Amino acid sequence: MRKGKIIIFSAPSGSGKTTIVKHLLSLDIGLSFSISATSREPRDYEKEGKDYFFLSPEEFKRKIAQEEFLEYEEVYKDQFYGTLRSEVEKMRKSGKHVLFDIDVVGGLNLKHTFHDDALAVFVQPPSLKTLEERLRGRGTDSEAQIQTRLAKARKELEYAPDFDEILVNNQLEKSLSKAEDMVQKFINF
Repeated sequence: MRKGKIIIFSAPSGSGKTTIVKHLLSLDIGLSFSISATSREPRDYEKEGKDYFFLSPEEFKRKIAQEEFLEYEEVYKDQFYGTLRSEVEKMRKSGKHVLFDIDVVGGLNLKHTFHDDALAVFVQPPSLKTLEERLRGRGTDSEAQIQTRLAKARKELEYAPDFDEILVNNQLEKSLSKAEDMVQKFINF
């Protein structure tokens, strides 16, 4: 059996990558979602083992020391995100293509780990103004969190050229169609 490929979607928070990833997962094209681990608190709608593996900062640091992550990052102070090596290898060995919804630095780290076995797509908002409107529209973050996310987004946008593909998410239906085409082409190559 052929090992599955790695498909990475990264973007600044609020760019629409999660919507695109959920759409791709709804298609019958052999994709499995990589569930990240995080040390942040779950949002009301998030479920353990479905959206994230929720760990305390101490548990997360212990797993780092035991080299259980393919990649990890402290995205905000005491807020870690990472990809558990065992989960990804289990899916790949079964022939499934592993789909990631991951922050920008984590996405690039995975691309550097998997090289040609990985497709790295940067989902770019049409503008910072649009991104701010989307973040505010979520209603999940405080003003301070929104400002932190916007400052981080400005830096993350500089990494876009390092990805295999840039998908400007201006019109959702067109973005979904383009994402489908990119992924189908990659997994069938």
